[in-house]
Amino acid sequence: MTSNALPQRQPFSTAATAVRQIARAAAFVALGVGSAAHAASIRLEDDRGTTLELQAPAKRIVSLMPSLTETVCALDACNRLVGIDRHANWPAQVKGLPQVGGIDDANIERIVALKPDLVLLRPRSRAAEPLERLGIKVLALDAKTHADMRRVMETVARATGRPGAGEAFWRGLDARLNAARARVPLGWQGRRVYFEVHGGVAAASESSFIGETLARLGLANAVPGTLGPFPKMSPEFVVRADPDVLMVSALGEISTMASRPGWSAMAAIQRGRVCSFASARFDLMMRPGPRLDEAADAIVGCLVSLGDPRP
Repeated sequence: MTSNALPQRQPFSTAATAVRQIARAAAFVALGVGSAAHAASIRLEDDRGTTLELQAPAKRIVSLMPSLTETVCALDACNRLVGIDRHANWPAQVKGLPQVGGIDDANIERIVALKPDLVLLRPRSRAAEPLERLGIKVLALDAKTHADMRRVMETVARATGRPGAGEAFWRGLDARLNAARARVPLGWQGRRVYFEVHGGVAAASESSFIGETLARLGLANAVPGTLGPFPKMSPEFVVRADPDVLMVSALGEISTMASRPGWSAMAAIQRGRVCSFASARFDLMMRPGPRLDEAADAIVGCLVSLGDPRP
């Protein structure tokens, strides 16, 4: 009797153990599924200080800034763009996308009709609030410096589900900037540049991203950063600064520069030390985006063409 009682308890003990093991395994599976779902969400902070959570990488993106459009494409996510602003023109494949207005006059109805899961825009865009009221995710980003560009690239990379891709792209870009500096002729190193913007009424100072590019190339800036990134300039200021080279947006402007008060006496005008960039080239130079190395190459190319500035 006793010998029969002990074996009878074995099946019950084995079954109970099996049940506990199954329950424990199910709990682990459930925990794993929950963790995976949580890990799939993407938390981002934009330049308004707003935290944005995406449940999955953005697949339908509307970009309201050319530089952000270029960044998306540089990160191999161009096929996710479904709409752009009217000024975006690079790369060529974006030209066929629906245009939804500009930075300050974006067409909300057209954007909504495109069913985006993410809209990229600048922090001061008027489109942000109405889009968010309609439940559309908005990521506001702005790049004013090289450090900003690096941060924006990685933020966009994370938004598209490719963390680290932005950093990798920046490392390559940084290496190309170093290579551009190595090509600057010795005689131009440390020379002062006046980089004219906005049709001649303003200039890129030391504190602008263009000024940073000039510094990376070993050049000096005739406009101090204390005046702001793109200060309005008087012709008299430029005459007093007497830069070694002038950089402007179009060939047609060179003929009129000498007629500005006092400019005909400047050495840069008298010696023809003027870098004039075609509109498409100048356009890319004004965009704080992934073609920063092309802007640097254009600057170096012009300096080489001008020859040695030393007497």
